Amino acid sequence: MRSSITKRLALIAMIPATLFVMVAFASAAQAATSAPANTAKMQADIVTATNAQRVAHGCKAVVVSPALTRAATGHSAWMARTGKFSHVGSGNSSFDYRIKAAGYVRPLSENIAYGYGTGADTVKAWMASPGHRANILNCTAKAVGVSIAYSANGTSYISQEFGY
Repeated sequence: MRSSITKRLALIAMIPATLFVMVAFASAAQAATSAPANTAKMQADIVTATNAQRVAHGCKAVVVSPALTRAATGHSAWMARTGKFSHVGSGNSSFDYRIKAAGYVRPLSENIAYGYGTGADTVKAWMASPGHRANILNCTAKAVGVSIAYSANGTSYISQEFGY
């Protein structure tokens, strides 16, 4: 009987520590994926600024694709969670693999950025980079998906996926 009571007391003593660990991990996970209130606006601003550049340079505007947005969301979340800033993603995936896995069959290109606080600043930086600029101004693009995720320290990780 005494052994049974001792075991129960030991289990009860472990509950606060277990709860603390669970709350700590949940808080870290939430911080890595939670977005400031302006995230949806920033994503929309990136699409708007991208389309403004495209139209100003003779291309048609792209439409937002839910599948491309899913691909962007997954990649931004992975970068924010791991702190890795790369076009090579989870499981060594390439952008075209991630786009197809998200359900979009004609991937074109990907832009990524980190640390920006506005859509305008993000697109301005991409337009100053020859490779990113070429992706934005590729007139064969028909659709886009944009997502932003935040690391535990608040750094933004931005992905922009294009499709034919």
